[in-house]
Amino acid sequence: MFLSVFDVFKIGVGPSSSHTMGPMVAAGRFLAALTPAHKARAQRLVTTLHGSLAFTGKGHGTDRAVILGLAGQTPDTLDPDAVDGLLAGMTSVDLGQRRIAFNAATDVVFDFGPALKGHANGMVMRLLDAEGAELFSETYYSIGGGFVQTAAEREASLREKPAMLAVPYPFNNAASMLQMGEASGLSITEMKRANETVAQSDEALNANLDRIWGVMEACINRGLRQRGTLPGGLKVKRRAADVLAQLKAEHGSNMVYPHQVMDYLSVYAMAVNEENAAGGKIVTAPTNGAAGVVPAVIRYYLDHCVGADRAGVRSFLLAAAAIGGIIKHNASISGAEVGCQGEVGSASAMAAAGLCAALGGNNAQVENAAEIALEHHLGMTCDPVGGLVQVPCIERNAFGAVKAVTAASLALRGDGKHVVPLDGCIETMRQTGVDMSERYKETSQGGLAVNVVEC
Repeated sequence: MFLSVFDVFKIGVGPSSSHTMGPMVAAGRFLAALTPAHKARAQRLVTTLHGSLAFTGKGHGTDRAVILGLAGQTPDTLDPDAVDGLLAGMTSVDLGQRRIAFNAATDVVFDFGPALKGHANGMVMRLLDAEGAELFSETYYSIGGGFVQTAAEREASLREKPAMLAVPYPFNNAASMLQMGEASGLSITEMKRANETVAQSDEALNANLDRIWGVMEACINRGLRQRGTLPGGLKVKRRAADVLAQLKAEHGSNMVYPHQVMDYLSVYAMAVNEENAAGGKIVTAPTNGAAGVVPAVIRYYLDHCVGADRAGVRSFLLAAAAIGGIIKHNASISGAEVGCQGEVGSASAMAAAGLCAALGGNNAQVENAAEIALEHHLGMTCDPVGGLVQVPCIERNAFGAVKAVTAASLALRGDGKHVVPLDGCIETMRQTGVDMSERYKETSQGGLAVNVVEC
């Protein structure tokens, strides 16, 4: 099994990898699939959102994402500051040969009936002729982390795992990862690097890893500068800038508590997720809803750990991606599939493994760090208030980051031996997600999403 670090960490925009980035990608794929014959007779293009994409689509900007995809935009190149202008000017869809009229109010439909059978995040795109007859249609599933599958691709992936790039260390779970490391004498980071450099040079890999961290760091820094209220109607106030100002004001005073370093860790995570909630440029890590955990722990590593350097950041990202790939392969990183344990839980496990590796942990300790972090997120639901990636998501990333550092520290102080293997923890997460009520899987139909309104 091989999932590239750049599949786990993808540059995109907020507020959701599954509800914003995925639908945007799907819309672009639909246009690319149209033939000249389809385009010649087309008069209308209709997108119907199902399941979680419908129930929380308004809060996640799913309709806006579809429109931007139809306007030719992609998550990695979209300028967040240009979004409002692009949406206002979207009165037709460019098919290349010709344009057809487009009305966002009627051509993006929210279907609040049963979800499609393939995945909780489903959408159907249909091209119609002048009489309303269907010329072409496709069903897409946004399966988390910005990954998109057609209905046929989804069915095939459930029957058998897709062919992967041949790599020297194709570990598909934590046990095989540890076995390969022991047999080769290589660290998890070194094995992951060897796998990545099958398709690119070592220099290119370093440059691309540096680019990923650069976008993460820029997101933290922008989030630490911004003030005001987040969009969406909950009137959630941005807090990161104010908390940072308080921390800076305490420097040199007698009011500095030992736990202040955790406040820095939390504010880094909050800064990212406030940016995500505002539709800013972020990196899936492994999703948008959990995008603050890994960057916050990397920033913690750089600012507060002795000997931290750029090489350590690269090791961090490689080890984190190795764990993220294993979780995605054997369970899920989608809140719509398994709840927030699959998003913030996975992110915390990745960050714990990354920090442990960057601080010199051996393979057993890295695996242990990931297991500790994931274990203490098991059962976490995804119940966003108002369908927005704000409450409890922003603070939840801060807690995921704190748990990651704690997990890495505990693992580094041990010898790597522990009772629950990471693979067992991942399987438990998968089973828990299967058993979890749909109300708690990113539909905003249970938990905080309904009880906050009643209070």
